Amino acid sequence: MVPLLLLPLLWGGSLQELLGYELRVQESVVVKACMDVHVPCSFSYPWYYSGELFIYWFREKDHHTNDAVATNDRKKPVKPETQGRFSLLGNPSNNDCSLSIREARLSDSGVYYFRVEKGPTLKHSYREKKLNLQVTGEKPDIHFLEPLESGRPTKLTCRLSLACDEPHPLLFSWVGDAFDAMKPDTLHSSELTLTPRPQDHGTNLTCLVTLQGSQVALERTIWLNVSSFKILQNTSSILISEGQELQLLCVADSNPPAQLSWFRGSPALEATPISSTGVLELPCVGAAEEGEFTCRAQNPLDFQNIFLSLIVVSPPQLLGPSCSQEDESLRCSCSSRARPAPSLHWRLGKGLLEGNFSNASFEVSSSSAGPWANGSLSLREGLSSGISLSCEALNIHGARSGSVLLLPGKPAFLVVGALGGAGAMALLSLCLCFLFFYILKARRKQAAMRPEGVDDEDPVMGTVAWGSRKKPCSDSPPDQMVLSPAEDAPPPGEQEDLHYASLNFHEMTSREPQDQEATSTEYAEIKTS
Repeated sequence: MVPLLLLPLLWGGSLQELLGYELRVQESVVVKACMDVHVPCSFSYPWYYSGELFIYWFREKDHHTNDAVATNDRKKPVKPETQGRFSLLGNPSNNDCSLSIREARLSDSGVYYFRVEKGPTLKHSYREKKLNLQVTGEKPDIHFLEPLESGRPTKLTCRLSLACDEPHPLLFSWVGDAFDAMKPDTLHSSELTLTPRPQDHGTNLTCLVTLQGSQVALERTIWLNVSSFKILQNTSSILISEGQELQLLCVADSNPPAQLSWFRGSPALEATPISSTGVLELPCVGAAEEGEFTCRAQNPLDFQNIFLSLIVVSPPQLLGPSCSQEDESLRCSCSSRARPAPSLHWRLGKGLLEGNFSNASFEVSSSSAGPWANGSLSLREGLSSGISLSCEALNIHGARSGSVLLLPGKPAFLVVGALGGAGAMALLSLCLCFLFFYILKARRKQAAMRPEGVDDEDPVMGTVAWGSRKKPCSDSPPDQMVLSPAEDAPPPGEQEDLHYASLNFHEMTSREPQDQEATSTEYAEIKTS
């Protein structure tokens, strides 16, 4: 018995082959759907069995008691879906088990095994070698109206064209990131509605078709090209100081890419842009640049406008105060320019004079137009030495003030232009006596040099100064202006009792010996006439 058990191992064959059972068939066969295929096959079995010979082909999952797919046994039922399409080609008596398949269906895909029966005793299934049939079909088609646009609902349809009649119903399912916000039960239909999002661009979408009751599944995967249009920057307004440089940047996230351009105001569709890119350079912002700008993003699908309001702001710039003597009253005027327009106030000593007001002692009036504010003050009584008049201009971005002082002694006025702090006023107090004597000395010198027959003249003038640490625009007003109103000059031949001097404070470095450190001091430049 030992030699008999070792013999199959030495021969390298199976026990069934040693016993005389052998099947010779191509184990893997591929055929396109609706095409015919012939599978050659031969078999052998022990010769000593007698009786009528029957052969069968079964599905792997079916027991031999179930219906066969093809047989020469007239008494054996055949599956309805294979009847007339699966048939035996050769003569079983010649050990021929060749199989013919016509109009192969996708549902025919699967594994089949062969079985032989002869007489009452030979009943054998060849399980060691089987036929694997693969029926390939066309992939399903996905149809939709192109292009896909973000936010626009689009109907998707998945279709599978089968030329051969399929008894099995088709099951559809959809897979993809674009469906993550949809209910799962809506993804098992051949048609559905998708609302693409910008983030769906570049993702995959798959339609999977499965034949019910079989292991056959066909799928089609497409790449989504979603057109979208979104401007990333959306600022309604910008505040910027006058004289600064400004760069406006407009960015759009769109597919296909959008052409960006800038316009002044609200442009018509065919308007000419002031910039054909997403960048608009304004090297020196002034009043001319204030207003509305529009960025337009346009691609082949659509266009979109976004509006930006540019608001130019600046601290007050003070012109004045300037004063003139009229009979027994003193009339002063003051103007200021700022964005937004400043408010003007007068101070008499420490008292605040607001609005438009008039009484027996003084009259205050004010007006404004655009960025300018204008004010005037008339003093009818109480004109004496030591009176301090101040004009103040302020808005939310800063404040400036200018003062007029009545000097003691011989009536004279000192106009102080746009004083910037308490340090300047302290220096003014220290220099007050010096200014008085300097003015008298200067006038005596002028009188000595004046030709005979010419009366004394005291022109009224005012010097106003303001400054900015920013580099001014070429077309902006200078930081210092000298006003010499013609209407304030006295008539020729008249002698005025009031004299004016201008005091301009500057920042400079004093000259010290080399062995000492340089210190920053303030000095006064005095102009008289």
